[in-house]
Amino acid sequence: MESINHLNLASLLDTLISLTTAFLLGGLIGLERQFRQRTAGLRTNVLVAIGASLFVDIANRVNGPAGSVHIIAYVVSGIGFLGAGAILREEGGVRGLNTAATLWCSAAVGAAAGADLIIEAVLGMLFIVTANTLLRPVVNSINSQPLSVVETEATYTVYAIADRKLKKQGAASLRSTLEMANYQVNNLAVLPFGLDEIKIEATLFSSSLNGEELSKFTQQLSEQTWVHQAYWSASPHP
Repeated sequence: MESINHLNLASLLDTLISLTTAFLLGGLIGLERQFRQRTAGLRTNVLVAIGASLFVDIANRVNGPAGSVHIIAYVVSGIGFLGAGAILREEGGVRGLNTAATLWCSAAVGAAAGADLIIEAVLGMLFIVTANTLLRPVVNSINSQPLSVVETEATYTVYAIADRKLKKQGAASLRSTLEMANYQVNNLAVLPFGLDEIKIEATLFSSSLNGEELSKFTQQLSEQTWVHQAYWSASPHP
């Protein structure tokens, strides 16, 4: 009998509008994902949007706006578990971050629809679809460019090959030479290199450095009498 008391045509109509809005907007977001054959496609995004909308709508009816605010907070954090399932680690790389972010945004659109913020939900959907479509050529264009080490945020290491007997002197000389050139040394290690030589590795503090300047520096370093060979490498930050 309690369910009969809760029957309210105006509230039911409001719920229908919220769920329909969540269904349509979540579907538009999911269509783009489905066309690209992503892990979370049409149905997943629709269900996320509808679920978020229904939770917020129920909270709004039971406990008013204050209740819906609490539910929205739970939706924001709870959707992270679903998004984590869309993230895959393959061959040292990570896939699915954009899909997970899209699911999170679908939940936001659904929550807005459940809170009767229909215009806001539509605007959110438009921005999400725009981000996933119009920004894609920009990302592809940037990714297609070869990685330049002229000025890249990375960890840089300078190497010097020297006689084994110059272990201490070579390490001290390399450090002082780097510091005189205004390169701050983060770590310095001396490793065996063949039978009669050592390799001195000087890791610099991570920063944006100029690759051409480092090349000139190692060229000048290799001209010192105690150095057999000098070179450098960069490991871009992930």
